[in-house]
Amino acid sequence: MELVVMFTSILVISLFFILKIVYETVSCYWLTPRRIKKTMEKQGVRGPKPRFLVGNILDMAALVAKSTAADMDSISHDIVGRLLPHYVAWSESYGKRFIYWNGVEPRMCLTETDLIKELLSKYSTISGKSWLQQQGSKHFIGRGLLMANGDDWYHQRHIVAPAFMGDKLKSYAGYMVDCTKQMLESLENAVGKGETEFEIGEHMTRLTADIISRTEFDSNYEKGKQIFHLLTLLQHLCARATRHLCFPGSRFLPSKYNREIKSLKMEVERLLMEIIQSRKDGVEIGRSSSYGNDLLGMLLNEMQKKRSGNGFSLNLQLIMDECKTFFFAGHETTALLLTWTVMLLASNPSWQERVRAQVKEVCGGGAPSVEQLSKLTLLNMVINESLRLYPPASLLPRMAFEDIKLGDLHIPKGLSIWIPVLAIHHSEEIWGKDVNEFNPDRFASRSSGSSRHFIPFAAGPRNCIGQAFALMEAKIILAMLVSRFSFTISENYRHAPVVVLTMKPKYGVQIRLKPLDTP
Repeated sequence: MELVVMFTSILVISLFFILKIVYETVSCYWLTPRRIKKTMEKQGVRGPKPRFLVGNILDMAALVAKSTAADMDSISHDIVGRLLPHYVAWSESYGKRFIYWNGVEPRMCLTETDLIKELLSKYSTISGKSWLQQQGSKHFIGRGLLMANGDDWYHQRHIVAPAFMGDKLKSYAGYMVDCTKQMLESLENAVGKGETEFEIGEHMTRLTADIISRTEFDSNYEKGKQIFHLLTLLQHLCARATRHLCFPGSRFLPSKYNREIKSLKMEVERLLMEIIQSRKDGVEIGRSSSYGNDLLGMLLNEMQKKRSGNGFSLNLQLIMDECKTFFFAGHETTALLLTWTVMLLASNPSWQERVRAQVKEVCGGGAPSVEQLSKLTLLNMVINESLRLYPPASLLPRMAFEDIKLGDLHIPKGLSIWIPVLAIHHSEEIWGKDVNEFNPDRFASRSSGSSRHFIPFAAGPRNCIGQAFALMEAKIILAMLVSRFSFTISENYRHAPVVVLTMKPKYGVQIRLKPLDTP
């Protein structure tokens, strides 16, 4: 009798959990999306008809494949139709606000700058990254700062913020100058041996990787290059995954894709653990009294603390996720900013000369100091124009975790809001008739960027924590580059921007370098 009762209890409990899973699955894939759809339709927000389960994924993939199939005929900065063809098509049909579907996740495209400002500033704590986004980057950067939400995001940002502020930030300038000198010397040696054409993106990627390794992880590029290589492979795999529907539990299937991505993840984490363990060993054997005051040291020091009253604590997995986030974000986006800026200066020699003349006047032929960077106003204008035309992140996503009021819109819980940064930066309505031309003078006024909603680093409390680091690094590298070389765009350069999570030149950027002391 007791066995029958026990068996019945187990059966009831099992049935309860099965029904709960079924309900949550149906709710996630059908009930909640349909509720959101009806809520938005009542407010006049519509969009392309989604297909069952896959939504508009196939439509977007087909449009992008068609628009990027061929290279551009010339260096044209009119690239919204190439990289966001679905945005162009759907905004023409449905207006500035429309709903499209990434699988079963409804996403509202938002381009109204007042509403964007309100979302990013007012609702930063109750909006963040969706489950689909987190799943897509799970094996890439995990749950580090970039993908954290709510209290976890707040505490992680609080821990890492000191590494990118004040005197700590200024102390990195010396590393940036030293690393840049090494790169410029290698370029000069190559020119001396007869080379004239260089794919500058490779050099910028290596340089920025070296800088983030030395400043935040007390390492160098040679030690970290395998990690960077593996993270690049993971980036491409994760970008491929975002074009497909993600089912709960699909990451556990023994597919070739899952095996490949997990193998790469394990290798990245093995290499990171070597760096972390070396730091820990130094303290344990008494070689060092602390873990250090760089980013990795701050994370390890925080892990040693007891769990705080709010329940947040760091563990080794989260530290590795933070390392992956900053290894990647700390060099990838800056390398792209530098690569696109060099392309623009190489194809606009008059601006290159203007920047060079000001750098010479301010720095007197030497490397720029931190105090001199603010005086390089022309270089700052050029960098901003580069970020406007070629923002590394072409889209800025947020999901509402609660019902919110945004202007005249009621945004229901669970709706993702996607801000097409590239389209906003190329909006003729905002920037004028010359929107697709390289014109740094538009940033001559200090207020021009903010008033026209210039958001390459997002905005509000959840803006890019490394913004000041990236801009200081870019100014130092570019100032030193234009002081040592003049450069023109190579006839072999093929203009073909593509998006692989970030906006990249498909074939790199080939330039011809000429040392300035050569007649």
